[in-house]
Amino acid sequence: MWNHTLLDHPYSSWLTALVLFVSVVLGAKLLFRLGLKQLQSLAQSTAWKGADFLLIVLKANNTLLVIGLGILAALQVLQLSDRLENGAVNVMLVLLIFQAGLWAHKALEAGLKLRFAQPDQVIEGGNLMTLGLLSFLGKLLLWAIVMLMALDNLGMNITALVASLGIGGVAVALAVQNILADLFASLSIAIDKPFVIGDFVMVDDMVGTVEHVGLKTTRLRSLAGEQIVFANNDLLQSRLRNFKRMSQRRCTFNFGVTYSTPADQLAQIPSTIEAIVKSQLQVSFGRAHFKSFGESSLDFEVVYFVLSGDYDLYMDVQQAINLSIVRSFEHAGIDFAFPTRTLHLHKA
Repeated sequence: MWNHTLLDHPYSSWLTALVLFVSVVLGAKLLFRLGLKQLQSLAQSTAWKGADFLLIVLKANNTLLVIGLGILAALQVLQLSDRLENGAVNVMLVLLIFQAGLWAHKALEAGLKLRFAQPDQVIEGGNLMTLGLLSFLGKLLLWAIVMLMALDNLGMNITALVASLGIGGVAVALAVQNILADLFASLSIAIDKPFVIGDFVMVDDMVGTVEHVGLKTTRLRSLAGEQIVFANNDLLQSRLRNFKRMSQRRCTFNFGVTYSTPADQLAQIPSTIEAIVKSQLQVSFGRAHFKSFGESSLDFEVVYFVLSGDYDLYMDVQQAINLSIVRSFEHAGIDFAFPTRTLHLHKA
């Protein structure tokens, strides 16, 4: 039986190749698993972040690579033709390139997350936006290089391919220049960070919270609930107001009292307003003045600062100030003015 042949090779050679194939596959898997186990123990027992990084990267293991190694080892026993052996070596190199691509893919993801994560492992809005854009562009470039290297090992002339792609790329770039402008604008947003996800912004007369920053568009969620979509290039060319970046809010309001108010009471109003404003928390008093003589009122102007950009806090403070002014004037007998007009009729 062992003297019989299959494809010009005795059964004993096929059996030896099979044993060698199984031994290489199982041995490689066993060694790799033991290595990962030791690396995991190291990651748990030390604060060195490099061990966690390597563990994430090496877990991206492709079984096809191990099978390819087993097949390549088995072919050395069978002594096939040079053409078949070279073909097997080329396929093995392609598998190795794709495996390296998988490791690089995971290394890119883990490296970016490690770079942008906060100490509590939370990625905030601005870093999340930058992470998404850089991750997409990095992976696109990585797998383009992997594909070119794989095609080169399979015998294709990638020089002519790259040259033709370059010529075609110029034509495509001219046809999609608006899309490319938005793409580069997204990179500018990611690097310069004029706003990040979660910021409350105003563009022209439209306001909303930044919900998504993509390669071509940025999307806001308006106060009414609808989604507003901007092209990235148009957005960078607009005047944008970022309310989330406010460290304090300057607040101004006016009120008027009647012309029948005595001068002594008018003189006391600024100090009364100052005391009311200073009684509020997270507020810095600016000024309060008898501003002008209106058509039907004596006008006062008040300026103060809320030491936060929170709009709800500002409205709470303004409401408390308004109620205190009403109570104080009611107690002092000062009347608020409202538009009035007196007509004098002359009888001929």
